[in-house]
Amino acid sequence: MTDLDLFRSLAGIVTLLLAAHLTGRLFARFRQPPVIGEITGGLLFGPSLFGLLAPHAQEWLFPKTGPAASGLSLVYQLGTLLLMFLAGVQMRSVFSRRDSRTVGIVAVVGMGVPFALGLALVSVVDVSGLEGTAGNRTALILILACAVAVTSIPVISRIMIDLGIIGTAFARVVLSVAVLEDIALNVVIAIALGIVHDGKHDAFGAGELLGIGSGGAGVVYHALVSVAFLGLAAAGGVAWRRLGTRGRAPGAALRPTPVAVQLALVLAAAAVCLFLGVTPMYGAFAVGLATGWRGAGTTRDQDTQAVHVFAANFFIPVYFAVVGLKLDLVHSFDPVLTLLFLVFACAVKAGSVYAGARWARCTPVKSLNLAVAMNARGGPGIVLATLSYDAGIIDATLFTTLVLLAVLTSLMAGGWLERAIARGQLERTEPLRPVPDDRTAAAATVEAA
Repeated sequence: MTDLDLFRSLAGIVTLLLAAHLTGRLFARFRQPPVIGEITGGLLFGPSLFGLLAPHAQEWLFPKTGPAASGLSLVYQLGTLLLMFLAGVQMRSVFSRRDSRTVGIVAVVGMGVPFALGLALVSVVDVSGLEGTAGNRTALILILACAVAVTSIPVISRIMIDLGIIGTAFARVVLSVAVLEDIALNVVIAIALGIVHDGKHDAFGAGELLGIGSGGAGVVYHALVSVAFLGLAAAGGVAWRRLGTRGRAPGAALRPTPVAVQLALVLAAAAVCLFLGVTPMYGAFAVGLATGWRGAGTTRDQDTQAVHVFAANFFIPVYFAVVGLKLDLVHSFDPVLTLLFLVFACAVKAGSVYAGARWARCTPVKSLNLAVAMNARGGPGIVLATLSYDAGIIDATLFTTLVLLAVLTSLMAGGWLERAIARGQLERTEPLRPVPDDRTAAAATVEAA
């Protein structure tokens, strides 16, 4: 990398970092998810605005190929890994036996029905025009089904924190269901990405050595590997916790895990996943689950908090800004497709959650509030879109549609729950959260993702 390439790479990262923080803070002041502001910050410097006003300057600052592009891509990939690691860490034990029946029914119906109807949609509608460069229909079908069924844990939890209802039974049900859904859907996403990975010319690892292609054998292989990897991570978390508590008094705090060890585990798990033919973000997610399982029932240790703060202030804002940078609302935005998919996805997801809640004997009002809350796609929906777009599963038009779906449903959920409180349908257990200051606004990024 020449000095000029290094300068362009650093200039691009600084531009996106500042834009992400400024717009994220602006959105937070209006009590909107900061992650949406960070995407907007990147959008301003993408082909939708900066590229229109000064195309040559935009291409110079953010080239699509070359060393400068590789430098920004590395930060972007690390942001993906840290985001998924922290998402796994945050999936601590939120379950209660009192809610087990409601959580079980809503999780099965609210995820199973949308996923099935997403699969049915592909059999009725010709989506071949939305395939990416990988040209893999099986992977496209799985991604579209996940896009219909996905729910965002961090966005809806941040909204409920801001509104002061995070300590309610309603919030406990929402988060419990969302945890189960995200774990199941991450397995499916890993399978879809693994299938496409095997079809690449530069593919390597276990699948290549075993001669497993992208057909039926590939689907079975990646399903087994993904589930086995997640199971081993969970078992490792349990063993890790037992080792940490051995010889300690009940309730005693566990020894903190050094930052270097946590980061090394994330990178090592990502590398192992690449060798197995599984998307590397799945390895980071599994390590986060193991870390969170180890710390279940305890406060987050200071070293994990340090990873959280650093990632939320640098890598993750740049990641979401790059998402906005990739959006092309001039050439890749199809308003008809976006509107139709938005209506279909919202109707199917919200309707399924409502039906599941009514089956679990929730009141109509509570069922409706659950349906709208769990319709928020947020960060997981955006991660789903970017991973599948980078893998060549979907094209730029569908990528834009999925990102806009995540943004709009998150905004809808926040506004709906605020009105539900005003109507007396939900009660606050905590005061309204103050608008974040300079120190906390950026650190809230991963919670709102």
